[in-house]
Amino acid sequence: MAQAITDAQFPAEVEQSSVPVVMDFWAPWCGPCKMMTPIVDELSAEYGDRVKFVKMNVDENGEVASNFNVLSIPTFIIFVGGEAKKSFIGARSKEDMKKEIEDALNAA
Repeated sequence: MAQAITDAQFPAEVEQSSVPVVMDFWAPWCGPCKMMTPIVDELSAEYGDRVKFVKMNVDENGEVASNFNVLSIPTFIIFVGGEAKKSFIGARSKEDMKKEIEDALNAA
């Protein structure tokens, strides 16, 4: 299951993570965001300790979203070694999400 984080937790949970991080920018009122929750949770279980999954509510935490120019949600950013390596917007199938994650990990 993806861990909810705040702007204040971002440096420790994402930038200083020893494993790659998939970050989900979302909001409670966003239909496509809700659609992605079970997919993100399934992927989190599948990747286990190899990849960390976190989510940030953009309504409550605007600073990090603003820093990464998140204008649409859901937006996913994959961080490797604390750096944003790949980002994509919108609902995706589980297979597409997995491909995006694998591409980012293989490029790192």
